[in-house]
Amino acid sequence: MSMPDHVAKNREYWNRIASEYQKEHETQLGIVEPTWGVWAIPERELGLLGDVAGKDVLEFGCGGAQWSVALARRGARMTGLDLSDEQLRHARELTTREGVSVTLLQGSAEAVPLPDASFDLVFCDHGAMTFADPYKTVPEAARLLRPGGLFVFNMATPWLYVAIDKATDRVVPQLLNDYFSLHRVEEDDGSTSFNLPYGEWIRLFRRSGLVVEDLVELRPPEGATTTYEGYAPLEWARKYPAEHVWKVRREAR
Repeated sequence: MSMPDHVAKNREYWNRIASEYQKEHETQLGIVEPTWGVWAIPERELGLLGDVAGKDVLEFGCGGAQWSVALARRGARMTGLDLSDEQLRHARELTTREGVSVTLLQGSAEAVPLPDASFDLVFCDHGAMTFADPYKTVPEAARLLRPGGLFVFNMATPWLYVAIDKATDRVVPQLLNDYFSLHRVEEDDGSTSFNLPYGEWIRLFRRSGLVVEDLVELRPPEGATTTYEGYAPLEWARKYPAEHVWKVRREAR
């Protein structure tokens, strides 16, 4: 089946790096204590997902399914969606090893092969919302949610994108890039990532029947460490938000 070029590129990219990625970040991708973002801020501190017991939950770009395992252990009926064959291979190995029930599904978050109103919660920590087009994924998440359901996702902030020095691929304390042109970014590693200005996010949510409940700008604690070296300097991320979590709800009517 043909697919958009960025979908094909990102599938190839994750198939190529999946094993290295899982090995490099194994100590940070917790299957007991779910954590958000590159500095692993615990969900128990942020409380973004609430009680997931008895809920139908979709991880939107599950990678190795570490989050899915952790939430299944908390009583969620988990489905993990991912584009990459290799990431799903790691996810199958993990769920089998841990003896946890997670339905794993291959597909693009831009066109999920599941019925409308299948889930109480759709979420991701980077995942699909970093590597798929938000003009497709946001309406798709809204379609998959039941009335009153939550969509919660963490990703890089526009601040991060406008402060990247393209010559060095480093985040610097200056605004260098065009904020109003944010949408599709062709990365040097061969992947394609996505973002939007804040106002456009809000308009997109409203068009999709989603109401903003919160925007949590993640600030790592002093002395925080990460396996994602090179994402952003800690001192930068302590001054400016490098990641944020949107929490939006599908209208009940």
